[in-house]
Amino acid sequence: MRITPIEIQQHQFKSRMFGYDTSAVDSFLEMLADELERLHIQNNELKESLSRTRNSLDELRDREKALQETLMTAQQVTEELKNNARKEAEILIAEAHLEGERVVRDANERRVQLLSEIQEIRRQKISFEGGLRSLIENHLKLMDMDNLLQIEEDEPPVNLPEPLLTDDDLDERFDFP
Repeated sequence: MRITPIEIQQHQFKSRMFGYDTSAVDSFLEMLADELERLHIQNNELKESLSRTRNSLDELRDREKALQETLMTAQQVTEELKNNARKEAEILIAEAHLEGERVVRDANERRVQLLSEIQEIRRQKISFEGGLRSLIENHLKLMDMDNLLQIEEDEPPVNLPEPLLTDDDLDERFDFP
């Protein structure tokens, strides 16, 4: 049975001739002792529960602190990774620009080289055409001369006067050896 502080204050013992009824007082004291023991046990249980709750709260706070530190570290690592990735991307872009410039430069050099080769081939073509034209013209002249000789052979011989020049004169005139 539970007893409240008000019940204790308002409890009245029956009086007897020589004072209070001892059995009633003993019974009341026993009831108070039981109640105090129960309250003492309950108080100890609450203290233990409070202690466990505080320990759990401390552990949870420690975990929360560790999680916050881990989160901060993860954020820092993430920022570092982003910065490193950004720097690597910038380096790759710069290298790509350099490679692109090198490719363009090489292509321009190759274009200049090819243009030079084309000019040389054109010059050789013109030279070849000139030589071929000269050769053809010489052959045409030879053919014309051959035709003239053919015509002369077909005609009756005409009495030509004797040359006035001798062979020595011809050699000197035309520088024959």
